Amino acid sequence: MKHYTFAATFRSLYDKAVSLYSAGQRGSETYFTADESAWLTGNGITAQHLYDYAEDQLNYDGEPGYDIALGIEYLRRDYFLNVQHGQPTGIIADPATWPAKDATAQGIVWLPRILPKARAKLRGELPSSLMYGCGGDRKFFTAHDIHPTEFLNLVWRLDGNDDAIIDWVARRSSGVF
Repeated sequence: MKHYTFAATFRSLYDKAVSLYSAGQRGSETYFTADESAWLTGNGITAQHLYDYAEDQLNYDGEPGYDIALGIEYLRRDYFLNVQHGQPTGIIADPATWPAKDATAQGIVWLPRILPKARAKLRGELPSSLMYGCGGDRKFFTAHDIHPTEFLNLVWRLDGNDDAIIDWVARRSSGVF
């Protein structure tokens, strides 16, 4: 595994996904060679992640874009390599057990739902039907002036302390910092 060139390799695979999606090719399982897939797996990333970024970039005015995707996947990679020691959990999260999309915490819609979603992203446990950084997430992040990578890092740092995360988001949302 090459650590120094992670961003460059990720960029080439990201661009490949965007190009293939733009050309009409569908199905994340068709996007990458065996070597490319092995590189993704070795970094805690799935082809579906890149497919989702490409799909949203092309269907939602460039959102979330390469820079946000790189930040999210760099943090996921760090967690995968240093907390999970390069080993997936083998668990797939069940979004049916998460709070509803319209649930609130301190009056903030989406916050109760994005907490387990962010944890699942960090651990590599998101089902392929969900994307961290989807349109609903982007609406939340934009409304509260939070970068998606910043939030993911906060969830990691505060390690399950939902009250502290909720308080932080409420302060950020109110412009305290």
